[in-house]
Amino acid sequence: MANRMTSFKQKLTRKNIFNSIFIALLLLVLFVPSAKALMLQGLMEIGLFKPSLTSKTSTTTTDLAAIKFKTAKGEIVSLADLQGKVIFLNFWATWCPPCLAEIPSVNKLYEQYKNDPEVVFLLVDADSDFPKAQAYMDRKKYKLPVYNFASNLPESIFKGSLPTTIVFDKKGRVSFNGEGAANYSSPKFITFINQLKELKN
Repeated sequence: MANRMTSFKQKLTRKNIFNSIFIALLLLVLFVPSAKALMLQGLMEIGLFKPSLTSKTSTTTTDLAAIKFKTAKGEIVSLADLQGKVIFLNFWATWCPPCLAEIPSVNKLYEQYKNDPEVVFLLVDADSDFPKAQAYMDRKKYKLPVYNFASNLPESIFKGSLPTTIVFDKKGRVSFNGEGAANYSSPKFITFINQLKELKN
């Protein structure tokens, strides 16, 4: 009888330890952005959160001259200045777990095209806090170019949801507009960028 009681107590103790660990991990994922981002990254690695490329290219050209961003040095960049290039535009924030989850895949994509004059990357910090955004990039050893808002944006481009990624073709048409985290270093998305590069101006 004593052996049974000891065995029961041991099982109960193991169960309590397991439950405590599970609850601690759950709380960590819920309240620590980097932990949640890490979990989402893992889900991306196994094939979830692929960007949907089913939408067609917009037939209307956006007024790119009205969309402006600025660098940490205060230089203003109008998207009209980048016409004739494929523009990868990503809105993110350091407090946003889905943003942090997709940044490694954005960085991989950037590394593939950083020396390609036909593809431009703009990562827009939604908090407009250059020091905080740059500190994150430096800590992770990413070379992604960080920008802040320098104009109002049309709601057709950015509704305020983070993360949001927009890709413009060489004619300034929206070819991709995705909200939520996605794996942008997937072969399918790379093929999509390459197809946009091949389009004539």
